[in-house]
Amino acid sequence: MQRFNRVLLRTGILGSRLYSSYVSRMRYLFTLKEEDEACRKAMDSGSIYLFHKLAPLLQKAEYGGYTTPAMQASGTLARKMTDLKGILGKLGQNEDLLQESILIGCSESHVTQFALDLGVLEKESVESQVTGKFVELRKAFFLLNGHDLPLISQSQALLRWHQTHRYCSESGQLTQRNQAGSKRLCHANGAIYYPQMAPVVITLVSDGSRCLLARQASFAKGMYSALAGFCDVGETVEETVHREVAEEVGLEVESLWYTGSQHWPFPNSSLMMACHATVNPGQTQISVNSVELEDARWFSAGEVREALERKRPPRERAGRATPVWVPPRTAIANQLIREWANQQPK
Repeated sequence: MQRFNRVLLRTGILGSRLYSSYVSRMRYLFTLKEEDEACRKAMDSGSIYLFHKLAPLLQKAEYGGYTTPAMQASGTLARKMTDLKGILGKLGQNEDLLQESILIGCSESHVTQFALDLGVLEKESVESQVTGKFVELRKAFFLLNGHDLPLISQSQALLRWHQTHRYCSESGQLTQRNQAGSKRLCHANGAIYYPQMAPVVITLVSDGSRCLLARQASFAKGMYSALAGFCDVGETVEETVHREVAEEVGLEVESLWYTGSQHWPFPNSSLMMACHATVNPGQTQISVNSVELEDARWFSAGEVREALERKRPPRERAGRATPVWVPPRTAIANQLIREWANQQPK
């Protein structure tokens, strides 16, 4: 019966008659993760997004801005996608490289989506064939629209994980990935490794009329954001919020509430759990931990709204301080700051 259901899932019959579109897609992806041959066949007709040493390929869009072009393994389907096998042939590369693609997801019409890193090839040679540019992911966050970013972030995170987890931590032997790239197996001892994310709490602190924003020395000039820190082993989200606020700015949290989450590919794939927190209005003296932060300060609602209006990093001008700006809308930090600003009286 299980085998029969899988066949129905591939044909779409089970999905259309018994399940919602979302459920049928998730069951379809589960099958591809479990069956290598099914995944290989899906890749032949799927979309492939290219990277070069973890930098995604971008193309200028007709409407302005940039987009992430979808490639196709071969030109057998009548879709406006670049024939990747043909490109590899022109570059003198065996098409077996396509087997290094990892499964990312699938569209509502069950077109599978894969990611492939071509770091073994010369970057300029690949770019000349695909009429695009490989752009460092942090920069791409300011160039792409919000629709493309989750797919690209997930792709880069999985590609990075495979590049940095080739060996078994117990046996020291090389591990082998399944075709989908959803796990790695050590044949020496049977250990199975799955991609992981590091849990991170990001917190916007308020004293009621002001919110606290901070910056690290590594931030672009003028950029301030909410406080963020990794969860320690054994900690709850609430405990992490209390500890991080105390460690970084010397304040004690009175109350907090969760507002959302986001996968964040930096530095090495994190799950950002966003919270609002309040402190006692009578105890707001900031004590900056200089090991963690370069600066932290209180901002009024008006100052925050001005920072939110700056869509891109402001230009530096000689003799003038760089205006304060915040992370782009694609970052959950922006959501936190915007939520707080919207709740303040104008």
